[in-house]
Amino acid sequence: MYNPTHTQQDYGNDPLAVRHTDHYQAEYIQSFVEKWDQLIDWDGRAQSEGDFFVRMLREHGARKVLDVATGTGFHSVRLLKEGFEVTSADGNPNMLAKAFANARSHGKLLRTVQADWRWLNQDVHDYYDAAICLGNSFTHLFDERDRRKALAEFYATLRHDGILIIDQRNYDALLDHQVAPSHNFYYCGDDVRATPEHVDDSLARFRYEFPGENVFHLNMFPLRKNYLRRLLHEVGFQKVTTYGDFKETYREDQPDFFIHVAEKRYRQEDENA
Repeated sequence: MYNPTHTQQDYGNDPLAVRHTDHYQAEYIQSFVEKWDQLIDWDGRAQSEGDFFVRMLREHGARKVLDVATGTGFHSVRLLKEGFEVTSADGNPNMLAKAFANARSHGKLLRTVQADWRWLNQDVHDYYDAAICLGNSFTHLFDERDRRKALAEFYATLRHDGILIIDQRNYDALLDHQVAPSHNFYYCGDDVRATPEHVDDSLARFRYEFPGENVFHLNMFPLRKNYLRRLLHEVGFQKVTTYGDFKETYREDQPDFFIHVAEKRYRQEDENA
């Protein structure tokens, strides 16, 4: 349960037993949120992903975008600068406050909504050309019912020809090959380490180390790529194209991240896609 007075993360006596969705509120305490941009490094992140998301959105004719996991605002601000109309949602008030402040420092004003994905359309009352769920955020959902409900809510907020862009870590590599993620694409900050501390079939616990002996953790569900692709199809998306580190052609064990572009539009030729 979120408590704005918490100054330290609390996983109880057995951190590996904390495997439930709502705990993310207690993980993103203010001191962690304040350091999050050191981990991302906005300039490094922008350089690593290039124009991938802007190009994907434009190729699908999107103008109005819902950023359902805005975090500290990196993608929302970037899309605003590119001329998109953006609504920025997040379930954590600390993140939303930081995103709003970051946007102001870039000369932009965010339209923000605090919303739980599982009941997204209770708080977001509009339709969008695209929804984005980035930064490995979807792995905060530990229960399959929560994952299905959230994806259905994303689907419902899209126009008939809308798209969802959702990413995830390459957990298949971690689970099957014990391959440690690199620091090249998503987490570009210098002097910051993000390393898996424990991985099993239902928990990936990551350790985040910042200068000055500041250490934080996140407990996440290790989504397999094909499992998420299947869920996207089962909630109604007609076509799902998967990219590895912003490339459509990749070796399975190489990418740090997978990015799925899920199309809602029904096209008869997509029935067997």
